[in-house]
Amino acid sequence: MKIVGDSEHFHQPYDKDENYESRADAKREIAIYQEYGNRLVALSKTQVQKLNLDETLYDNVLKAKTIKINTEAHRRHIQYIGKLMRYVDLEELEVAIKNVLNQNSNESARTNVADKTRDQLLAEGDSAVQALIEQHPEFDRQKLRQYIRQTKKELTKNPDIEASKTAKELSKYLRNEIKD
Repeated sequence: MKIVGDSEHFHQPYDKDENYESRADAKREIAIYQEYGNRLVALSKTQVQKLNLDETLYDNVLKAKTIKINTEAHRRHIQYIGKLMRYVDLEELEVAIKNVLNQNSNESARTNVADKTRDQLLAEGDSAVQALIEQHPEFDRQKLRQYIRQTKKELTKNPDIEASKTAKELSKYLRNEIKD
């Protein structure tokens, strides 16, 4: 049976409605929220704390870390986090995530500089201490020498520098004082 008439009368609901959202568009939006949820779950606990998330979202992100990955429970929980993410400003969250990740890379760079400086101080002794103090007058010469002397003493017993408590303290002192 053929319907004869004006095709204007037979239009879909989305033809005239500007607020209409197709199912495909809705699914794409949900996938974006879930992807952000996955990104949050992938961050460490301290990184998530720095984001200042809503308490419910924060608790559920931490809970997702306890659920075994690639299970149905984990998938459902990520979906739930995606649902909670609908009330979060994604642009603001993206900036916050970038800041947290950048802080970590800055901290990592400072740690690398401190470790290299520590190794140089241990290898070169007083001349390296003098050069460091000329560059950074905020350092305490006596404290540096004590750290170096104690670290060398510990390294004679155990040559693994990562096992040396004083070497770690020296690195921490250098990392906190070097502001460049």
